[in-house]
Amino acid sequence: MNPRDPFLNLYSHGFARVAVAVPVCRVADPAFNAAETVRLHREAAHQGAVLVAFPELGLSAYSCEDLFHQRALLEGCERALAEVIEASRGVGAVAVVGLPLQVDGALYNVAAVVLDGRLLGVVPKSYLPNYAEFYEARQFSPGGQALATEVTLCGQTVPFGAQLLFAAQTGQMHAPLTFAVEICEDVWVPIPPSSFAALAGATVLVNLSASNVTVGKADYRHALVSQQSARCLAAYLYSSAGPGESTTDLAWDGQALICENGALLAESERFRADAQLVCADVDLEKLARERMRQTSFAASVARHRGELAAWRTVRFALCRPDDEVLPLRRVFDRFPYVPSNPQLLDARCEEIYQIQVSALVKRLQSSGLRKLVIGVSGGLDSTHALLVCARTMDRLGLPRANILAYTMPGFATSLRTLDQAMRLMEVIGCGGGMIDIRPSCEQMLKDLGHPYASGQPVYDITFENVQAGERTSHLFRLANHQDAMVVGTGDLSELALGWCTYGVGDHMSHYNVNASVPKTLIQHLVRWVAARGEFGEACSRALIDVVETEISPELVPGDASGQPQQSSEASVGPYELQDFHLYHTLRSGFAPSKVAFLALHTWGDAAAGRWPEGVTTRNAYPLAEIRRHLRTFLWRFFKTSQFKRSCVPNSPKVGSGGSLSPRGDWRAPSDAEATVWLGDLEQVPER
Repeated sequence: MNPRDPFLNLYSHGFARVAVAVPVCRVADPAFNAAETVRLHREAAHQGAVLVAFPELGLSAYSCEDLFHQRALLEGCERALAEVIEASRGVGAVAVVGLPLQVDGALYNVAAVVLDGRLLGVVPKSYLPNYAEFYEARQFSPGGQALATEVTLCGQTVPFGAQLLFAAQTGQMHAPLTFAVEICEDVWVPIPPSSFAALAGATVLVNLSASNVTVGKADYRHALVSQQSARCLAAYLYSSAGPGESTTDLAWDGQALICENGALLAESERFRADAQLVCADVDLEKLARERMRQTSFAASVARHRGELAAWRTVRFALCRPDDEVLPLRRVFDRFPYVPSNPQLLDARCEEIYQIQVSALVKRLQSSGLRKLVIGVSGGLDSTHALLVCARTMDRLGLPRANILAYTMPGFATSLRTLDQAMRLMEVIGCGGGMIDIRPSCEQMLKDLGHPYASGQPVYDITFENVQAGERTSHLFRLANHQDAMVVGTGDLSELALGWCTYGVGDHMSHYNVNASVPKTLIQHLVRWVAARGEFGEACSRALIDVVETEISPELVPGDASGQPQQSSEASVGPYELQDFHLYHTLRSGFAPSKVAFLALHTWGDAAAGRWPEGVTTRNAYPLAEIRRHLRTFLWRFFKTSQFKRSCVPNSPKVGSGGSLSPRGDWRAPSDAEATVWLGDLEQVPER
């Protein structure tokens, strides 16, 4: 496709590139510090950033101590700010810089907001640390005691105060950029000013910090900034003083952080001797949608309406070149349900099993039953559910023979899956056995007058669903007969795509342990159990065979070799891509055009980005394929499948990526149209 197409521009999809600078400074040398600020400001804009934060008191250096009361230093800082303002002309990024400023006879630690030759406003520090190694109250006054609401600085009269919002007005950005500023200690207090700023409308929070380093402090900053961004549903830019600050009594590590809703997007290298600039692409649209989705955020706005009324908004025009196309730098997980970090994946797999097992334990205990009935096909979903059943019996101290597992070959069952099912049932130690459903299916097809009953090779949807229905009907009657509970095996991906037989089919069970676990995650869960070897070597070998088996419903007879004719992914699209579409549609509510943009960025090049351990087949998808499979997803998810999700069995919600139960994350009409989603997909280029 055309590399200049606006579709490829991150600013067309609700993202904004932001930056945090860690300059080299000289103590009490404003001219030098201004030059460094100008250089890094221009570099940030050159990299496509629209906002760049500098350290606290960066034009003077933080460690000036009583030099802050020297007229020469204060006047030098004002001249330095004037240089930064003048040099910002034509630079398409907002700079937030720190300096000492005298206002009405008091000295304040302030942040000056600069854009294109203009000073937009000045924000004073609200909370001054005066404990341990900090003595700021010796030199500065807290912002809350200032009476002035505006100041004249560098020949410009602008708003002054801690309660200022800065809102961008731009035609190119497809999501609002509104930011607020606080300074260092402000975020360390019980109720930071940025909390109110977020409620007042700021989606980006900027902290100009100095923050000397002590042992363990870097980890605390991580937690502090991450949690504040999560609580505020915002992006958070945190700067820190770096090389050049005085080491008379303190040391500095230059830790700069960019977080978004609890996730760390970018971080500087600590203790570097040269200047640094870290950038990240923050998703402003996602932040806005999260605030809309979490109604408690709006309730907090209403609760604090009195405090929020004092906030003022400074509006400014943010212009980027019309022909500029900035590719997205941010890395997204190909498998959003599967962590690419091996340690995190290990912990996630164990937690998922614990959730599923504890839920099934509770359901068994509340029912008074001691046995489970499950259909085992030799495929992924039933294998994973069988492992959950085995762990459940172990947890309850019941024999695994109380798992009445049945494999039920039909007209298209392959020798491979049948063998895998029998091996698994044996090594797990299940009760149950094998039931050939072909005779009962033939009787039903005969009763229906289906052409197959008279010898015609007609393998239509009725032919398929008779088999699916017979299996489920047998399981329910077996449960009646054995005083047991039917455990469902169908997964989240199949529910999303409607790839299940409604009612008396794999759609139904007494309790479904898999309903909020997507197909791609189940593959990793089964592989993880195999690697642990907790059920023995023979079981691990069988589990690996299951993972490596092509996903098929095995309902239509195959060729003479006994291989299945059907491929699920040939019908509904590759699960790895459809799970990506599902996550960003369900969890974030993104429009199809944005989902396609993210999919191209993530799946367009197999050599780029991160892959989870164990993925040996590394696929790439061009935009035309993404568009085709996304169309399939949208049609099936929004138009044809909701009626199946409106009456699913009980099942535990496993992940924040969503549940499709009407009692959980997703409530939708069964007869809605897919028109608006398919219409938005038309904005995506053909290739």
